[in-house]
Amino acid sequence: MSSPPVDDQDSPAPPRRERPSRLTDIAVALLFAVADAVIVVVGAIWHFVIGMGTAPSPDSPRPAQSRDIPVLIWLVIWGIPAVAAAGAFVHARLRMPVTAVVQGLFTLVCTLLAVAWTRMLLS
Repeated sequence: MSSPPVDDQDSPAPPRRERPSRLTDIAVALLFAVADAVIVVVGAIWHFVIGMGTAPSPDSPRPAQSRDIPVLIWLVIWGIPAVAAAGAFVHARLRMPVTAVVQGLFTLVCTLLAVAWTRMLLS
């Protein structure tokens, strides 16, 4: 004789992760917002300073020569938005919506800064 069919309701369900409290989510989001703002401001200042330092002078008769850009520079420029996107994804999976939105906005700003840095370095 065959055994009776096993009912799915009798099997133990995998434990669901508890969602962090809204207060924890907001506190973490505020900490990330402050850190992200510092990173964006420092990145924008570096962009301005380095851009002004490498700009050709108006009295220069010849165009600036192209130079090789180390791979490490490209990894830093495009690695920061990649890490920010991973952070936004992780916080979304942890069910922390406020922090995920803050990290998503930071990803957007970092991507815009990376595009600006890339344009500056390639010009």
